[in-house]
Amino acid sequence: MRIIIHAGFHKTGTTTVQKTLRANREVLRPHCRIILRPGMVALCEAARAYSVSRSQTDLALIRYEAAVLAEGWAARGKDIVISSEDLAGHMPGRRGLGAYDATPQIMKAMTAAFAAVAPHAGQLLYFTTRAADAWLRSCYVQHLRATRITLGAEDYARDMAASADLDGIVAQVAAAVPHIRVMAQPLEGCPTPLGPLAPLLDLLGGIDAAALTPRAPDNTAPPQGKIDAMLAMNRSGLSDADWRVAKDTLKREDF
Repeated sequence: MRIIIHAGFHKTGTTTVQKTLRANREVLRPHCRIILRPGMVALCEAARAYSVSRSQTDLALIRYEAAVLAEGWAARGKDIVISSEDLAGHMPGRRGLGAYDATPQIMKAMTAAFAAVAPHAGQLLYFTTRAADAWLRSCYVQHLRATRITLGAEDYARDMAASADLDGIVAQVAAAVPHIRVMAQPLEGCPTPLGPLAPLLDLLGGIDAAALTPRAPDNTAPPQGKIDAMLAMNRSGLSDADWRVAKDTLKREDF
């Protein structure tokens, strides 16, 4: 049995990967068991909490929740595919975070717990990455969608430039778990309809990619006019309650 963990990063095609996995569960069922965020909410929330607190209590909770999760499938023998960007912690720019610098310790705690429950299972960490400029832009739009950020895109990119070193974080993860294979796949290097899911399927082996139904990219950037409108609302004198109503209205218009 192998455990393939797709642990991020945010805004690197992860939502499309997960929706494609979900849409093709029946095709993939003979090959692997798929675990997405709804099947491991407690573990994802523990990872997000630790990324903010860096407390030993939250790190212990990651180990506990990972062990509980593994106990549900350790004896079944089928390959496991786990995918959620929340396993890497909160997205930089949230909760005062400037980078994914908690991710190495999260991965170390989680994989150690999996190894304790399923010692004979091989593990592999698979990260999707993205070119810095495109990633920063995508993160900025995501923050606009969810928070009352008032920075313009260029100011955000300048202030958060260091957070875009995703390859550096992957290297730190590899150093933290030296006995586990760690892979990084740039989003730009995935031109096929399955995007960054295709290299993950290659890791499983024996799966006919042509038998899967691709999903169109999710969470794509809205038109510039809507980005400008959201920023103007964030900078306005609207009360927080009125701002939330206005934001929800804009979201219904596919922002």
